[in-house]
Amino acid sequence: MRQSIYSQKNNNFDSVKKMYYRFSDKWCYTRHERRIVMTNTVITTRLEELRKAMKAHGVEYYYITTGDYHCSEYVSDFFKSREYFCGFTGSNGDLLVSQDWAGLWTDGRYFVQAEKELEGTGVTLYRMAQENVPTLNEYLKDHIKAGETLAFDGMTVEAGKGLQMAKTVAKKDGKVQYDLDLSKEVWTDRPALPCNPVWLLKEENCGRTAEEKLALVRDKMKEADAAYLLLSKLDDLMWLLNIRGNDVECNPVAMSYGFITMDDVYLFIQEAEITAEAKAYFEKKNIQIRSYQDVTAFLKAYDFRGAVMLDEENISYGLYQLAKEKAQVVEKANPTEWYKAVKTPREMEQIRDIYLEDSAAVCKFIYWLKNHIGKEEITEYSAAMKMDSFREKIHDFVELSFPTISAYQENAAMMHYEATETDFKVLEPKGMLLVDSGGTYHRGTTDVTRTIVIGEISDTMKEHYSKTVAGMLQLADTTFLYGCGGINLDIMARQPLWDLGIDYKCGTGHGIGFVLNVHEGPQSIRPRLLSKKDTPLEEGMIVSDEPGVYIQGSHGIRIENILEVKKAMHNGDGQFMKFEHLTYAPIDLEAIDKKYLREEDVRRLNAYHADVYAKISPYLDEEERIWLKEATKAI
Repeated sequence: MRQSIYSQKNNNFDSVKKMYYRFSDKWCYTRHERRIVMTNTVITTRLEELRKAMKAHGVEYYYITTGDYHCSEYVSDFFKSREYFCGFTGSNGDLLVSQDWAGLWTDGRYFVQAEKELEGTGVTLYRMAQENVPTLNEYLKDHIKAGETLAFDGMTVEAGKGLQMAKTVAKKDGKVQYDLDLSKEVWTDRPALPCNPVWLLKEENCGRTAEEKLALVRDKMKEADAAYLLLSKLDDLMWLLNIRGNDVECNPVAMSYGFITMDDVYLFIQEAEITAEAKAYFEKKNIQIRSYQDVTAFLKAYDFRGAVMLDEENISYGLYQLAKEKAQVVEKANPTEWYKAVKTPREMEQIRDIYLEDSAAVCKFIYWLKNHIGKEEITEYSAAMKMDSFREKIHDFVELSFPTISAYQENAAMMHYEATETDFKVLEPKGMLLVDSGGTYHRGTTDVTRTIVIGEISDTMKEHYSKTVAGMLQLADTTFLYGCGGINLDIMARQPLWDLGIDYKCGTGHGIGFVLNVHEGPQSIRPRLLSKKDTPLEEGMIVSDEPGVYIQGSHGIRIENILEVKKAMHNGDGQFMKFEHLTYAPIDLEAIDKKYLREEDVRRLNAYHADVYAKISPYLDEEERIWLKEATKAI
């Protein structure tokens, strides 16, 4: 289990110690290192045991999703039932099992990885959003027979998904059993539920106190004619109460639920997570503490005298059904999510500051790699550790915002590939290394990707790289009218690659939390909506800009900057918006060929590189500055 290593002084988090994620038993145990090479027999045996349990309960289909009790993207080991039963380790995937078949649905980030991990297991891979590939619900509609039962653990299934599947099953006169967690019966060595101490944010660093945030949320409740808000999304709760936790690797959140009335705040959390300092803080803020396990009993017993607001995309099917039994439900996006995404001026001040230091760490890593490749053995794994070591030297480093992705050659075609201490490629002075990394600091959370040339590359790779850079800079340089969401802007990053007949099977951009999760909504940049929400980009939001090329068996390229959304000119046509870079790290000119760039692409690249040198050179030593000057020269 992940261990929380921290200390605090003077009722703030200034002395929270650095948390290191290393791949040996000297360090804390992480989800990525507990990967083992599972034989086909292991998976097939586990599926056989699951099917026996299904048969004993009279269940024809059993559904297992990735989420925890809070619909989280990344989850603790306790909730990795889907991984346990099929071997797929990605952060998004849905497993459906019958007595003679099993299928896994996942998105484009994981097509290559899933194909590799599912090989020989008997589990069929369904590539989401691809031509002639049915959705899970469409498959269920076509295959479940009249009167059959679909079962799942309703506390881990998003309400929206549960409602959709229940509707499909009902049309076949079937039954949905949503209180069945078969992992309890089959997964005998299941890890324990995580339980680690919470810690406090300094409210002056956030720009708003917990009371001010609650007032904003209650105003939204009033607008919706809701007397209550049932909050399950972990990072929303952490934001609202200005607390953080240690229950999910690289996500500073605590397992908890919130129930907000016009007068009271109830926080359901494990008692062992509450430090003396946290207890005093909760008492001062009039936050009533209840046991984490008692949330359902509390809701069943509560005397509802009005409507309850909840977000069906961010609450479990089990809690959704319980709420509907007790009160009128107002289905709306969590107001916390939008407020959390729009950073306060104080938060943005700190974010801009930490991105400069974080970018300098990336520059130091690139300089080191360029000067050591071919002179000593460097592996994907040791390169990741070196990148982490530069980041850990920043004074207010807390932890990685995700385990560093260091992918060489064809491994980079797997978007979320991760090398381990025992499973890695050795780097040679040829090709490219993709490094996607980030950190959480007291001043914010970072995310950046650079693909670095370490030797000779082909002309095709240069074309792919040049077009990826052109797309990243084109989006960053876009001016747009207020009211546009990411779906309106995605084409700006994707168009140079679409001109080549190439597409990356994922979104272009996501939000990033403030000392919180590296993936945050509701804003995103993508070609199609994946939820009911279409959120305009607001001043104060930050979003990633990360187009890429992924050629299976050959190479992968991703260039990722984080952008700040700001206001531009205002005139009779309305308020125009723009982006400004937060990330300042060089684009590898060894992979750029001007014949693949337009004049405006070259202008943007040169302007960006001038800013990189101006902003980052003060953080470097003399040799590094000389290198950066050359690395950012005008072309």
